[in-house]
Amino acid sequence: MVKDLALIVVASSVVIAGGYKIPEQSLNSMALGAAYVAHTTGADTNYYNPANMSFMDESKSYVEGGLTLAHLPENVYSYGPLSGESEVEDLPIPFFHYVAKPIGDFRWGVSMVAPGGLTKRWETPSIFQKASAEEFTLKVIELNPSMSYKISDNLSIGAGLRLIYSEGVVKSDSTEANAVPSSPIPYAISRDMEGDTFEFGYNLALAYKPTSDINLAVTYRSNIDLTEEGTATLSYDGTVDPEYGADVTVPLPAALNIAISKTWNDKFTLEFNYERTYWSEYETLDFNYDRAIDDNPYRDVLIGAFDLPKAKNWKDTDTFRLGATIKMDNKITAMMGFAIDETPAPVETLGFELPDSDAKIFSMGFRYQQTENLSWGAAFLYDSKESISLVPGAHDDSTSLLNAGGSFHEGGAYLTTVGIAYEY
Repeated sequence: MVKDLALIVVASSVVIAGGYKIPEQSLNSMALGAAYVAHTTGADTNYYNPANMSFMDESKSYVEGGLTLAHLPENVYSYGPLSGESEVEDLPIPFFHYVAKPIGDFRWGVSMVAPGGLTKRWETPSIFQKASAEEFTLKVIELNPSMSYKISDNLSIGAGLRLIYSEGVVKSDSTEANAVPSSPIPYAISRDMEGDTFEFGYNLALAYKPTSDINLAVTYRSNIDLTEEGTATLSYDGTVDPEYGADVTVPLPAALNIAISKTWNDKFTLEFNYERTYWSEYETLDFNYDRAIDDNPYRDVLIGAFDLPKAKNWKDTDTFRLGATIKMDNKITAMMGFAIDETPAPVETLGFELPDSDAKIFSMGFRYQQTENLSWGAAFLYDSKESISLVPGAHDDSTSLLNAGGSFHEGGAYLTTVGIAYEY
């Protein structure tokens, strides 16, 4: 699809983490701030470290489901009379996990998650931001079947298949901004785009238990090139071009997790997780139409706004996570987490569709063991984004409003999760 639809896809996880991931896809993971790779205990093990399925109770199957509500406050752009605020968004994110009983040394499971998703809207009166990012919406669904193989009592490997479907909507309209006297927006042009894609990838996992109270883990999720295909409608001064077919390929980057956990007296567990995300795959954003931009008085303007490739030059990022799990004597397990997360997006290529910045993540939650087989709980996570100050003249796109300077603040995310798990 055209460039900005692709940008939503690659920005799909800006809701929570730097770039476009939502790593928290279960109750435990949300409560621990995704410091949940070495010490996984429930049906969500299939998603976070399938190798650990080999060490789960062989007499049981595990199932878990739940819902996360992501509350996204407004992003505020401050630059005098050109300031604006994005719309507040509330997004439901469901999840489901299952782990079957073992078959010999093999064990399988499956997860259905929404690992990315973004809705960012700049509507009137934020007309100058609306000119480039009136609406950016992405839905992503991943089906992740996995299998583990138990090599020995303390060593296991796992692998899985990632089946991803995504669809998105992009709208931008500079008509109102262009109508303002002395406007920095010289043309009244708009776009309305939709697209979707099916893609495939894989994940690998290794789990090693040198002692009964220490877990070591390494997991890897492959890069997936997302080729978004759909349609685009472009207009100028109220004149609408015939619909275009369009496509673009962008990377859903590989991610490597290395984790260690230590448990004391079967009561208290501490886990440290290091994650490396290979965002440097995202160097440029280019797209193709099924025909040349139609010949009209605004042809060069439309090409410059919607057709020329854009440099992104994203960088690989490091995320550091720490999580603590405390089993109490009253059937309650308490969890808390903290993470330091980098953004891959340099300020030189920032846009209103993705005003991302470095973040600190704070989380907490609990699980209550209702019966021997049934448990439920809730978790809360706060993603605190740093403010961004833009240096005038430093943006790679000299025609962008952001090249004039200004700053972004507010934003971030509040996530609330409820979940229920059953073992049988």
